[in-house]
Amino acid sequence: MSQPRNPVPSALRAWGEALATAVAGTAVMLVVAALGLWAAGAGDLPGGGFPQVVAAVVVMAVGGSVDLTGGAGFLAQTDAAIDVIPLSVTLAGSLVTAVVFLLPLRARAVTDVGELLGRVARTAVLWLLLLLLLALAARRSFSIPVGNGIEQDLGEALGATPQVGFRADVPPTLGFGLLWVLAVLALAFLVSRKAPLPSRLLHFQNSVRPPAFAMLLVLLGYVVIGLVAGVVTLITRGHPAETLAVLLLGLPNLVWIALGLGMGGTWEGHVDQAIGLPMPHVLDQVLRSKGVDRTLDMSSLAQYDGRAWLLVAVAAVALLAAGFVAAVRSPVRTPAWRHAVDMAVASAVALLLVGLTTRISARYGLSLIGIGDLGGGLGGEVSLEPHLFLLVVLAALWGLVTGFLGSLLARHVRHLPGDVKDAEAGSPSPGGRR
Repeated sequence: MSQPRNPVPSALRAWGEALATAVAGTAVMLVVAALGLWAAGAGDLPGGGFPQVVAAVVVMAVGGSVDLTGGAGFLAQTDAAIDVIPLSVTLAGSLVTAVVFLLPLRARAVTDVGELLGRVARTAVLWLLLLLLLALAARRSFSIPVGNGIEQDLGEALGATPQVGFRADVPPTLGFGLLWVLAVLALAFLVSRKAPLPSRLLHFQNSVRPPAFAMLLVLLGYVVIGLVAGVVTLITRGHPAETLAVLLLGLPNLVWIALGLGMGGTWEGHVDQAIGLPMPHVLDQVLRSKGVDRTLDMSSLAQYDGRAWLLVAVAAVALLAAGFVAAVRSPVRTPAWRHAVDMAVASAVALLLVGLTTRISARYGLSLIGIGDLGGGLGGEVSLEPHLFLLVVLAALWGLVTGFLGSLLARHVRHLPGDVKDAEAGSPSPGGRR
């Protein structure tokens, strides 16, 4: 007679897998953020504030809220705010979190709804606990010296030495952090053909997974291209610290904007002066103005660098390849118009996320008795906002065309073995792997 199975080791193993997922994702984000900030010069912050800044960057990477505060007694006031997502940190954490979460499931064909929800819930709970610790650690204040000698002494005597600081706003940070981890896990199941689904959801994988996987390849492909270009720039043109800071903090921000620009999208914004956000020289040239928004599109980029038109060709090749990959991974009897519609939806969703995550708004200023900016590098602003509706519409059109053309090209290529067998049998299996 068989003994009943002890549920305690099974429960401990499940919590251990959830903890591994949460810790792995958090750890890689901390490492990438620390290296990027070190390259950007944040290691020289006074008072040992580097760990708190690293924690704040990780909080922002998952959509959390970090408030900037400042004051200078009764004579002076500081004005500061920042809203930017360091997507290099976000992407690294997302990939590691997804991979570690899926590892225990790699040998499964299907899974139970209750088991899947339990895995997600345990991971989310432990992730939120770690995020709470980071949010509580992400707070610091710094003094900003104004002038030298008697000017500094006078400012201290009058209580006018400016203070600027930051602190994570815990409730919205936990709310957006929960949305982030749920979105990452959902996307992991959308793009992975080895991730098991509940049986009632199997019929969705034929239409959802191929285009979702194809668009993920496009986004990651742009990151790889940008990484190669950044390494070449780092070796050949000097400024290694600045280039490394861009790669480790904002590489996807830049290359995914390049994808949107190549598809005809536009952004509006301006740069008053550098305030610590790494930015390539050509973007700085296009956006440099004092408080007046300028248009960032293919035309404005080409005025400063004619090679910018190559972005259109790169986008066309990348999206056509995505349409081809999606068609090859789909059942052979899927009609071309269906591939086109699926790719249109996937492209629109992908560029919607690109637009929402590449927005930038940052400012810092100091005024005395409410009159003007004291200057001396103490004030500046960077803003960048996409024309979101235009970007999504153009992405859908590109997806429609490249999805249709990709399906025509895929007709001449042998599909994956499972699909060929299903087609020969006369009934493609909706649950078959692609």
